[in-house]
Amino acid sequence: MFYIYLFNFSLSLPPQTKFETKKMKKTIFITGGAGFIGSHVVRLFVKKYADYRIINIDKLTYAGNLANLKDIEKAPNYIFEKADIVNVEQIKNLFVKYNPDGVIHLAAESHVDRSISNPTEFIFTNIVGTVNLLNAARSCWKDNYEGKRFYHISTDEVYGSLGEEGFFTENTAYDPRSPYSASKASSDHLVRAYNHTFGLPAVISNCSNNYGPNHFPEKLIPLAINNIKNMKSIPIYGKGENVRDWLYVIDHARAIDVIFHNGRDGETYNIGGNNEWTNIDLIRKLCEVMDNKLNREPGTSASLITFVQDRAGHDLRYAIDSTKLMKELGWKPSLQFEEGLEKTVDWYLNNVEWLNNIVSGDYKKYYEGMYGDKAK
Repeated sequence: MFYIYLFNFSLSLPPQTKFETKKMKKTIFITGGAGFIGSHVVRLFVKKYADYRIINIDKLTYAGNLANLKDIEKAPNYIFEKADIVNVEQIKNLFVKYNPDGVIHLAAESHVDRSISNPTEFIFTNIVGTVNLLNAARSCWKDNYEGKRFYHISTDEVYGSLGEEGFFTENTAYDPRSPYSASKASSDHLVRAYNHTFGLPAVISNCSNNYGPNHFPEKLIPLAINNIKNMKSIPIYGKGENVRDWLYVIDHARAIDVIFHNGRDGETYNIGGNNEWTNIDLIRKLCEVMDNKLNREPGTSASLITFVQDRAGHDLRYAIDSTKLMKELGWKPSLQFEEGLEKTVDWYLNNVEWLNNIVSGDYKKYYEGMYGDKAK
């Protein structure tokens, strides 16, 4: 048995700090900004909003990689802070230091397999970490919520599993099936509770599977690309019949931008790619693309497919209905899956050093060289 301790705290903001500047219109916290999705959101905001100060808060776990942001790390409106959202004092101090106008919360443990082997870590990061941020935002903003926003990014997995027909909508009842999805469902409920009980201005989005550049190679597509490149087996759970809706990560970042700025407080928005693929069909398509890119005989990569014992509690199908987001806020995916997959493969083949460093762990040396003690 373990015990979770949550702390309420009061922040005392100084009237002025050395970090304040009249040139900056807003200060935005992006948690998990060195991760896969987070790095694309950070990049988009840093480049698009020169008058925003973007604070990237990341613990730099195995999936957090500052090399994802080398192209913007010296931007004048970008700051990196190494911190753990589970650590109350670290989060309190960051709110005091920067007095943010908004929080875009992406930091989470997100791999289902890891949640099965170590559920406790997911409870602390995804639930306790979210509550710490909510408490800090409440205390910092002191119920003066004008111009403030807490945006919580979640997953379609909180809805459970679909049959062969139907789609998840914003009104679908929650039915999480894994420790990961249960922890995210809990954090979603807590964000709604703080919005309803305390009036905290908050929005939530639930997104389908993402793919694209900078994805840590434990997930299906980057894992398969790396294995195909090195002529290693491609593990597929069960018979590969599980269905997922795939969204290009840059389109997800665009949706987050739109929801953060134009979404309605207290609302949930589903984000999907309208691209359903069974795992086996996806991998077969990826094998075709890889054979073409690597000038291999057709069928070479497909010969690497290996079926393995299915994941415990493996959900059959996820599919998102994004009608609300498209009608209310005008967002839509920019790419179909085949085009996005080509772009993704090209990125990994053109960034072999990035991938090799991730796999070997050598990328940690980059942190130490760039940020010294912050990287340790």
